[in-house]
Amino acid sequence: MFKGVPTLANLNLRLLSSHTAKGRACPGRVVQCRSKATATSLDLNEANGNGQIDVDVYSEQDLLKRDKFRHRGLDVQQKIASERKLRTPPLLNLVFANRKLSFYDTSTGQKPCEENAKLNQRRNYSIRPHREQEQRNAEDVLFDMFASEETGLISMGKFLAGLKTTGIRRNDPRVRELMDNLKKVHKLNNYETGSSAETQHLNRETFKAVVSPNIVLIAKAFRQQFVIPDFASFVKDIEEIYHRCKSNTLGKLADYIPQLARYSPNFWGVSICTVDGQRFSIGDVEEPFTLQSCSKPLTYAIALEKLGPKLVHSFVGQEPSGRIFNELVLDQNKKPHNPMINAGAILTCSLMSALVKPDMTSAEIFDYTMSWFKRLSGGEYIGFNNAVFLSEREAADRNYALGFYMRENKCFPKRTNLKEVMDYYFQCCSMETNCEAMSVIAASLANGGICPTTEEKIFRPEVIRDVLSIMHSCGTYDYSGQFAFKVGLPAKSGVSGGMMLVIPNVMGIFAWSPPLDQLGNTVRGLQFCEELVNTFNFHRYDNLKHLSNKKDPRKHRYETKGLSIVNLLFSAASGDVTALRRHRLSGMDITLADYDGRTALHLAASEGHLECVKFLLEQCHVPHNPKDRWGNLPVDEAENFNHSDVVEYLKKWAENAKDAPQQCMSDAVTTKTEADEELPCNPDDVVASGISSPIPTVSEPRSPSPVSSEDGSTVSGTSVDKTKPGL
Repeated sequence: MFKGVPTLANLNLRLLSSHTAKGRACPGRVVQCRSKATATSLDLNEANGNGQIDVDVYSEQDLLKRDKFRHRGLDVQQKIASERKLRTPPLLNLVFANRKLSFYDTSTGQKPCEENAKLNQRRNYSIRPHREQEQRNAEDVLFDMFASEETGLISMGKFLAGLKTTGIRRNDPRVRELMDNLKKVHKLNNYETGSSAETQHLNRETFKAVVSPNIVLIAKAFRQQFVIPDFASFVKDIEEIYHRCKSNTLGKLADYIPQLARYSPNFWGVSICTVDGQRFSIGDVEEPFTLQSCSKPLTYAIALEKLGPKLVHSFVGQEPSGRIFNELVLDQNKKPHNPMINAGAILTCSLMSALVKPDMTSAEIFDYTMSWFKRLSGGEYIGFNNAVFLSEREAADRNYALGFYMRENKCFPKRTNLKEVMDYYFQCCSMETNCEAMSVIAASLANGGICPTTEEKIFRPEVIRDVLSIMHSCGTYDYSGQFAFKVGLPAKSGVSGGMMLVIPNVMGIFAWSPPLDQLGNTVRGLQFCEELVNTFNFHRYDNLKHLSNKKDPRKHRYETKGLSIVNLLFSAASGDVTALRRHRLSGMDITLADYDGRTALHLAASEGHLECVKFLLEQCHVPHNPKDRWGNLPVDEAENFNHSDVVEYLKKWAENAKDAPQQCMSDAVTTKTEADEELPCNPDDVVASGISSPIPTVSEPRSPSPVSSEDGSTVSGTSVDKTKPGL
């Protein structure tokens, strides 16, 4: 039992009224609970005219059917009470605002008898759905992972720290119920433990009740089923890139308005949010700044959502301008080139005020736009900097010139008030935010218009497709072409120092550093993006190349390493010589083995594929006598499965190899060669020629040696059936 935890007011002992067949009441009986500390109320309604008895909590159908055979009165009551007494353990109810947590006291009272255990098992496994039982199993596994062996309690501080390593924060809206339950349990315990709500120690039943509302998300996190499974390793690489970029002191601050020139050039922050809501931030991520041009893709997305692409692009184009972002120029159709330059963004704002919400005032359209931004950010900080707005409006000669030039060419929709449109454009640029909020906005764009933290659908996927296409081709001013070539990802920069990077279906990243280059892009932000795609295969066309020097954080740690060896071994087991030839020509190490030390030659011999055996020995020059975990040679595998032709060939090859052992041991092909190319016989010549052909280590029985892949890491393939090799 929990000391200081109040029970429900209505939990008390009640009298069970008994009736005779004629309806006369007999003296009541008190039903005792198994524990003195707690009691279970047994509510039985009075018998009706037919002598039947109604039960409040449980439906005793089997016992009530006996009433038809005149088993009534006191005997029926006693049997019902006995049945309910066995099925109802001592119960302590904590009624919260929206749900009820139930804690079962197992420390006091009599030990459950065999019949009671059977009833509990029937209740837990037969009545509850399979999904609910699976949920309970996940709760038990989580408790066992973090519980102390000495006390049998779980430290919630340790549990939340483990959850954070997966990328889920304590302030995530999707675990709000978990944090609220912790606070309520802490309050009901009257703060006797002296710990905070997030560091208290709970027993198994309390923990299961606390995490139950969010168990699906929590179990998914600890099972590494997010888009970045090994988030801790990914974070380490991001930290290294961050510190490399921090030493970059190039660039200068924007000075066309005083507020931007006052930023410290040392500000540098990076925030990441994946499509599964995994979060990581480093640096000055809570320092506020204005959106500036980073607001352009957002207002463009709202216009597409409300008006459709056909109407929007009848006013603004989709082509890169090839000119400076605020130049007085239109395309051949007398339209702004794209929504990412100043002219296109001003025209998009005119569509918002004249067509999307024509009945709204200027203040209402501003609130309407800010509400969209807040929904995209999942409720993160979105504010407004009035000083920047006033400075923008005072230094807006070029933007006003763009507005008048477009009005002269009849670019705006009808009933457009140019002054209100310009103010609305400056207001959007003057909205204030931080890296944390912008990373969630970028992740919402990467997630097809669904906010990853609130799971609210904000934009249609078609809208996001069009927005990301424009960002990819026009998002970084005059550097857009080079950025698309080097980074290959949609991005949008702003003169306040922001760089919003979107990796579709993976994550959103926002980097902020005020110093800019000559084209108006943040210097550190550009370097971070380039370092990112040099480390990870996030470039849109990386997966068209077989680049082994880049990491793929979307795959599990051993998935990439084991994929090549699995393909090799299955090719040998199935007798596919064409596939083996393809593996060899691709530069793959044909001597790779699985964790049992079994090579492609083992599997080809055990399955009786003589052509594969000949190819591996004659063309690939693999060793003919590698031992697996159990000390078996390829010839032993062929003998075990009665492949006489393979046995005869391997024995002849072994006899010939005795005359030139050095030749056989040094000619394992591990690099791309032509089909009939001969390798040097001397290992020193091999090293001198730059050809990597290491001699594989023969593993002893019961202790196989790990095999190294081309990148120097240990390769471990999937297991092979030990009873029938090759399957």
